[in-house]
Amino acid sequence: MTFGLAIVIFGGALAGFIQGVSGFAFGLVAMAFWSWALEPAIAGPLVVFCSLIGQAMGMRLLKLSAVPRAIPFILGGIPGVPVGVLLLPMVDPRLFQAGLGALLILWCPAMLLAARLPRITIGGPVADGVAGFLGGVMGGLGGLPGPIPTLWCVLRGWDRATQRGVFQLVFLSMHVMTMAGYLLTGTVSARAAWLFPVMLPIVIATALLGAAAYRRLGDVGFQRVVLALLAASGVALLAGSLPKLLL
Repeated sequence: MTFGLAIVIFGGALAGFIQGVSGFAFGLVAMAFWSWALEPAIAGPLVVFCSLIGQAMGMRLLKLSAVPRAIPFILGGIPGVPVGVLLLPMVDPRLFQAGLGALLILWCPAMLLAARLPRITIGGPVADGVAGFLGGVMGGLGGLPGPIPTLWCVLRGWDRATQRGVFQLVFLSMHVMTMAGYLLTGTVSARAAWLFPVMLPIVIATALLGAAAYRRLGDVGFQRVVLALLAASGVALLAGSLPKLLL
């Protein structure tokens, strides 16, 4: 086994476990390792494939009451993606990522330290659809559909099973759309495709381990995991965008 392949396997295993616990964040964790060993054209489709597998494994824990909660996010996110794509030529993605990263770094630790997290109960499905739309815009603009819908679910104050179910359904739908686009446009190269069967059993096994760990978490513990991952996402965004902005 080469050193590069070992990095890919370790990063995928850790990401699969984290996704099994939280219901999201596979790409965030995996790319921290894969960016050192894989070209973006290979890493991108591999992240989507592995995320799909992890989300599919997590469907065993899906709370049915999360389905109607997730629908407004999905319906809002679908038109948001092309809007983000249209905005891409007008907005510097690096500046966008740096701003989002700074917001997550400041906001998420403050919520972690708060005695009681703020709760937003107004707006109903319309507000949830707006959060989904903004997530879709971010996905089309910078490949970042997750932070806003995830943070919004935390602010809603739903229990961990509902939050996790919404994460899974929203991100699963977006990953299916993305993978379909990859396949239709021939984006998945042979070099990327050969890694699919390599990572498949690893992601399945680690996602199951993560799901077992999730069962031990209470609502507060789950919120802490989600907010910590979002804060880590903010650090990663700043670390990736600031050096390019300062050049």
